[in-house]
Amino acid sequence: MKLKYRDLIDQTYYFPQDEFDTKGSNLTFHGIEVMDLVNKYGAPLKFTYLPKISENIQKAKNWFREAMEKHDYEATYNYCYCTKSSHFSFVLDEALKNKIHIETSSAYDINIVEILKKEGKLSNKSWILCNGFKRDQYIDNIARLVNGGHKKCIPILDNAEELDLLSENINGKFDIGIRIASEEEPKFEFYTSRLGIGYRDIVPFYKSKVKEDPKASLKMLHFFINTGIRDTAYYWNELHKCLKVYVNLKKICPTLDSLNIGGGFPIKNSLAFEYDYAYIIDEIINQIKVVCQDAGVEVPNIFTEFGSFTVGESGGAVYEVLHQKQQNDREKWNMINSSFITTLPDSWAINKRFVLLSVNRWDDEYERVLLGGLTCDSDDYYNSEQNLNAIYLPKFKKDKPLYIGFFNTGAYQESIGGFGGIQHCLIPTPKHILINRDENGIIFTKVFAEQQSHDNMLRTLGYNVDEENK
Repeated sequence: MKLKYRDLIDQTYYFPQDEFDTKGSNLTFHGIEVMDLVNKYGAPLKFTYLPKISENIQKAKNWFREAMEKHDYEATYNYCYCTKSSHFSFVLDEALKNKIHIETSSAYDINIVEILKKEGKLSNKSWILCNGFKRDQYIDNIARLVNGGHKKCIPILDNAEELDLLSENINGKFDIGIRIASEEEPKFEFYTSRLGIGYRDIVPFYKSKVKEDPKASLKMLHFFINTGIRDTAYYWNELHKCLKVYVNLKKICPTLDSLNIGGGFPIKNSLAFEYDYAYIIDEIINQIKVVCQDAGVEVPNIFTEFGSFTVGESGGAVYEVLHQKQQNDREKWNMINSSFITTLPDSWAINKRFVLLSVNRWDDEYERVLLGGLTCDSDDYYNSEQNLNAIYLPKFKKDKPLYIGFFNTGAYQESIGGFGGIQHCLIPTPKHILINRDENGIIFTKVFAEQQSHDNMLRTLGYNVDEENK
């Protein structure tokens, strides 16, 4: 009988996969033996594999290029990274190597753009798309950017009042976009997105307000689906409703020439993950062209905003199993040396799944377990292998340390978890390392941030740490 952890993975999934393999009894990730990272830096440990960011950007660019060539689509494609997925400088530095553009969602994003421009990593040739509900500071920052000469900045209106606010603050003419308030999936708690302007209101709004504005020119229509780009009847139906608005606007608005198909691609959350990116892109380009041809209008330039797809698959987290608790005759709890609530908040807040694999001991027998975090909160657990309602890992043994890895965690987890701030139950943010390759493909690593100290947390909480340490 095959009872080794390796046998379980081989029988359950196609393995090895592009990014996952083993060396001896240890897991490798993009050719990196994860136990080497543990031996060098310890655990818990967060890491970012930077080359994966560029790899995914180039994949998407190639898929769109091939689809546009196939369908003789005579317009441009523009890859934008939405910074809300991860604002870290190392993410932006890697992404911008690929000649991409930026999508922002709040006022301080513009401050990041200005720093990147000062450092020569962004230029006035880069598109800056400004999404989100715009308060005074956001409006002021957008105006400062445009007034400073960045004419390829497109504030995308979330509501009708934003047009007047922008016109009051921006000197001279400027481009705008309009976000469509798409209908949400039937299972959602509400019918229509709180963001954007309704389908039926956009053309009347253009006629009554935008067309009469002496400074603003409508350049872009922004279509966003909260659940992302998926091959479902819901997605294709919403896309066609958006295209109907686009062609109706295009017939009366000659400056409109761009369509932003927001809503990201899914990323791998299991070894069984399947998604035909090339097919979806091909079908999107085909449908846009067919609708525009039938309506007798030119096809739009295409913009996408990929956040999780850009950065998600670059991230990972490694924990040590500290102890096993047998709580009843069925449930064994493996307790990790960190907290899921603080380090993988999406697993707690929205039951998001990540790729979970043992880092070592692949040739040991396995058992069915649940995973618990260090905090005293009953919700600090992970059992998001929802098809099994449990997790299988090598058997816990006190004299044989067990390490587990969560992969494709690079989007949102640090910002939602409050990187560098106050953590639930004061569990510290783990050490974070960056992994890269030099021009010869040789792997090198460096520490981005050490594990959060108690001094750091106590100062944030207002305690006099200097006095406490005397």
